[in-house]
Amino acid sequence: MTDIPFDQAGAVDAVAPPRRDIGIQRRYRAERRFRLYGLIAIGIGIFFLAALLFTVVRGGYTAFWQTSINLAVSFDPDVIDADGKRDSDPNVLATANYPLLARNALATKLGIDVDAEGNRAELRLLSGMISQGVRTQLRDMVLADPSIIGTTQNVWVLAAADVDSAHKGQIDLSVPESRRKVKDKQVGWMKTLTADGTMIERFNRGLFTFGASSRPETAGMGVALIGSLYMMLIVLVLALPIGVAASIYLEEFAPKNRWTDLIEVNINNLAAVPSIVFGLLGLAVFVNFAGLPRSASLVGGLVLTLMTLPTIIIATRAALKAVPPSIRSGALGIGASRMQTVFHHVLPLAAPGILTGTIIGLAQALGETAPLLLIGMVAFVADYPATPLDPATALPVQIYMWANEAERAFVERTSGAIIILLLFLAAMNLAAILLRRRFERRW
Repeated sequence: MTDIPFDQAGAVDAVAPPRRDIGIQRRYRAERRFRLYGLIAIGIGIFFLAALLFTVVRGGYTAFWQTSINLAVSFDPDVIDADGKRDSDPNVLATANYPLLARNALATKLGIDVDAEGNRAELRLLSGMISQGVRTQLRDMVLADPSIIGTTQNVWVLAAADVDSAHKGQIDLSVPESRRKVKDKQVGWMKTLTADGTMIERFNRGLFTFGASSRPETAGMGVALIGSLYMMLIVLVLALPIGVAASIYLEEFAPKNRWTDLIEVNINNLAAVPSIVFGLLGLAVFVNFAGLPRSASLVGGLVLTLMTLPTIIIATRAALKAVPPSIRSGALGIGASRMQTVFHHVLPLAAPGILTGTIIGLAQALGETAPLLLIGMVAFVADYPATPLDPATALPVQIYMWANEAERAFVERTSGAIIILLLFLAAMNLAAILLRRRFERRW
């Protein structure tokens, strides 16, 4: 019989069992790898986002500056009204050859004789340096104040698109003259005008005020901004009350049965439907059936309302569910009716989530293009829409149209419009975050 050692207390001196490897180190290594994968994924996302923003900003920041030329324009009566008929025929002032006045002013600035026979080629090159939008600019000046006829006025006129691109360094002037639109004489004149401060880059207000134009230097987002504003107002006025009312009924009053379950499933499915389907629906219902005008902000707003409703309903129902049941029980316990409980207690507490969902829905609608293309909002609209029934376009559609243009100068305007759209979307999402943090209550 083998003796078993005892300690001083008389207990058996137990032999320690071998240590088991239960995989703790392996799990720690897996956790570290998972964290590394997450950091790599975030880094890749940030890299591509930064590359996108850098590309857009690099190609679009120059759109906010436009090359302009300061000219002493002589409003020669022999050019504007040679026969003196402006009193009897007001159309004389509207149809005068105003680009000729600008060209003569530029020729005078550069010391070129406009009456010399051998200068015709130079005069054509001079005309090519000035935007044809000068016709409208000088005409509006004369129509607003006919007394300037016979006087000389200092006027800032826009340079032509190719001259503007060359002045900004976007055209390689080292290539042979035959392979570029800006000729060597024009380059020399540009240097002369830049040296004496006559040609400079000024803030491009026209980018925000001009309408559609086939000339890049006179093309702007004014009509698109007004159209987008009309549509967002229509979406806000229609989608918010309808969406909130539907959410309150489904969450607070509707009986739980297969019909409400079917409605909830369809709402969730509508939120995932491609936006172009809503465009087809709007074309069939609002344009073909209801007879509303194509390319009108009203039709665009109605289509975007249908697209935004599921987002607002889902966000509102989530906000209502987040309100603790004790709020409802307490209100009912002190004698409040079901309606008073919802509108006096539950709805105010859910308001931050409702506002957040609404702003996110509006931001989504602001960036939509496909449904607006189907209802004809790609029309060439140069005049501001006075009402939502007038022809208009939208900011994302304007970007789409500029991206399809062949002119080199439209590239920077496309990127500039994208910057504006991204700023609007960022501001709306930031407002949603701030509103949630400002009014949210944690339970």
